[in-house]
Amino acid sequence: MQGTSYTPKSGFARWLDSRLPIIRFSQEHLMNYPTPRNLNVWYTFGGILTFCLGVQIATGIVLAMHYTPDSQLAFDSVEHIMRDVNGGWLLRYLHSNGASMFFLAVYIHMFRGLYYGSYKAPREIIWILGVILYVLMMATAFLGYTLPWGQMSFWGATVITNFFSAFDSLVPGFGTAIVTWLWGGFGVDNATLHRFFSLHYLLPFAIAGVVGLHIWALHVPGNNNPLGIDVKGPQDTLPFHPYYTVKDFFYLSCFLIVYAWFVFFAPNTLGHPINYAPANPIQTPEDIVPEWYFLPFYAILRSIQNKLIGVLALFGSLIVLFFVSWLDTSAVRSTRFRPLYKQFFWILVVDAVILGYVGSRPVDAFLFNTPIPLVWIGRIGTVYYFLHFLVVMPLVGLIETPKPVPDSIAKAVLATTPAE
Repeated sequence: MQGTSYTPKSGFARWLDSRLPIIRFSQEHLMNYPTPRNLNVWYTFGGILTFCLGVQIATGIVLAMHYTPDSQLAFDSVEHIMRDVNGGWLLRYLHSNGASMFFLAVYIHMFRGLYYGSYKAPREIIWILGVILYVLMMATAFLGYTLPWGQMSFWGATVITNFFSAFDSLVPGFGTAIVTWLWGGFGVDNATLHRFFSLHYLLPFAIAGVVGLHIWALHVPGNNNPLGIDVKGPQDTLPFHPYYTVKDFFYLSCFLIVYAWFVFFAPNTLGHPINYAPANPIQTPEDIVPEWYFLPFYAILRSIQNKLIGVLALFGSLIVLFFVSWLDTSAVRSTRFRPLYKQFFWILVVDAVILGYVGSRPVDAFLFNTPIPLVWIGRIGTVYYFLHFLVVMPLVGLIETPKPVPDSIAKAVLATTPAE
């Protein structure tokens, strides 16, 4: 699927087009690309995510020029960036809060895809590449969180990498070998920091590459839309520019206001104060908590007492996302026309929020002032998470009677437009 054909108008343009058709590509796949005319605000987060990735790479490169990946110097080098480097405080807060904004945007993007059925045929590859991007983002964020080498950084790296030791239950020594390999020794130390820094610098470029594949895969069948129906003809589309570039720029500006508020007015709200204390291998923090965007998965891990099963559940909660395209048996894409499944979708959203809250609290905490242990709430949330994908999606698609779907995008849009 591509836009109207490009015709070079000058001799230089024809010469360039025959050798490097970059202008043709931008015209046909960016500027004039036919886009469904009914895309709403939730579809702007793809562009916002591209912006976030650019900010993270740009600020990360400059921060790396001043950071020292050494267990004795890393913490002080971060303080040097904050206090002595011109604009260093701004770069660091843009980068650290940018990670949170990146994950906020990606969660909205993913739930939008789930709601409108953007994972269904013929867009399975787009969804799978999106899940790969999400996993790469999680790995990059974890590696980056260890680099300040504060207390939470050090002990977070120790706890998370130790999860792999659970595989000793399957093959004796296998999990320990993985942990030792990750650490580069027999404990989290200088070698660990060096390899984590190297990988943290490398992975964003891998993410950028997969983003290119993601967009390429998107441009083969074209965008999905809130109605979940295919484009029937030119009457259903608009050129991407200027209609959606202007819209995306407006919502990006709104997003930047939120981003800037955190950077300038609450830069440490989403972090942990204890990470401003240097790493101390002989003093364990009272409670080790990951960043907010990992909390639902952390709650899944902690809700199961058996270490191996907990780790398998953690990995399973990500692996199941790769198969969503085939687990959903409904012939209708958009949840707008699925009244029964819509209720389960919102239960999933609430479940994710509850798991996030459970993950943020101590493992022995109770639900407010009640005698109910939060770990049981986490277990219920974990069970529903897997039930949603493995039972609800296949079953509801078979028994549900969806609402009538419009014949075309144009008819649906014109039907909701007031007559002049």
